[in-house]
Amino acid sequence: MLLEPPAKRYLEICIASQTLRLFDKGCVLHSYPVSTAKNGAGEQRGSECTPRGWHKIRAKIGADQAINSVFVGRRATGEIYTPELGKQYPQRDWILSRILWLGGLQPGFNRYKQVDTTWRYIYIHGCPEHLLQGMPKSHGCIRMFNADIVALFQKVDVGELVYIRP
Repeated sequence: MLLEPPAKRYLEICIASQTLRLFDKGCVLHSYPVSTAKNGAGEQRGSECTPRGWHKIRAKIGADQAINSVFVGRRATGEIYTPELGKQYPQRDWILSRILWLGGLQPGFNRYKQVDTTWRYIYIHGCPEHLLQGMPKSHGCIRMFNADIVALFQKVDVGELVYIRP
């Protein structure tokens, strides 16, 4: 498995700085603020931690949906998030606008059995604006501002590499 960044395009998520950067040939093309897991970094199923290491974008979901569209189980519900809807369902883990579903690439570390990123349902996705405050607050996923995930979604392809570092 890769130990160094590839020469081509890839995403890098830094848990320490709460940033996501899109690289191409070693140059940063775009940088976005994110929110990773409130429980920190880790790969174990049920931990609600953000998994580290090399991943790929397994699937892109929501291409034709409106910004702030609500997803449950990777399916659009038909709802559009508003603060009023948020108050109506205060315990919901809001997944909005677009989903980039990640798959681990390192067997025994973030792939297969109890550490499999795909089957932990780890995504890069949009969230309500108030949940992104430059601090780790998610349940394991990487949260982004809705406008940012829509923009990123258009710039990346299924199969592109993603490196999540502490």
